[in-house]
Amino acid sequence: MTTTEKIKTAFERNAKAVELRPGVGQGTAVTKVKLGEGFTCEITDGPWRLIADLGEKHGGRNAGPNPGVYGRAALGSCLAISYVMWAAKLGVPISGLEIEVQADYDVRGEYGLADLPAGYQEVRYLVHIQSPASEAEILKLLDWADAHTPYLDVFRRPIRVRREVEIQATEK
Repeated sequence: MTTTEKIKTAFERNAKAVELRPGVGQGTAVTKVKLGEGFTCEITDGPWRLIADLGEKHGGRNAGPNPGVYGRAALGSCLAISYVMWAAKLGVPISGLEIEVQADYDVRGEYGLADLPAGYQEVRYLVHIQSPASEAEILKLLDWADAHTPYLDVFRRPIRVRREVEIQATEK
């Protein structure tokens, strides 16, 4: 069985399971972030261990990528995975794929120096795809996958974000 066939089989099996029992596809993802020295954050999610930090010019230790790298990586990798998954499902061959995520920012918003958003002004993604399929087939695949890519949805749609606080008193 080829990789594409394995992906298609897994896709169809999982879709059928969720169709029959929607609760199987519902849950809560939990990622924990613990502050270490300075800005260094230790990130854990199940078996995964990651580090985020800021560069030295921002007062960090450059112990890992900054959070923006992870956000752009989440979007780009989610797009790539969705394209491959839907290509397998729809029978569109892909021989090469690269996603480039570009994000425009102005740190004056982050530093409270201007009435600007603290985050990005615009995010773009460039899809470099190699395929023997027709342009129409490729664009149909990309449109369909874009409509069903979780992190593209996160970037596009306002989502309710709620803060909960738990304070533990310590000695001075």
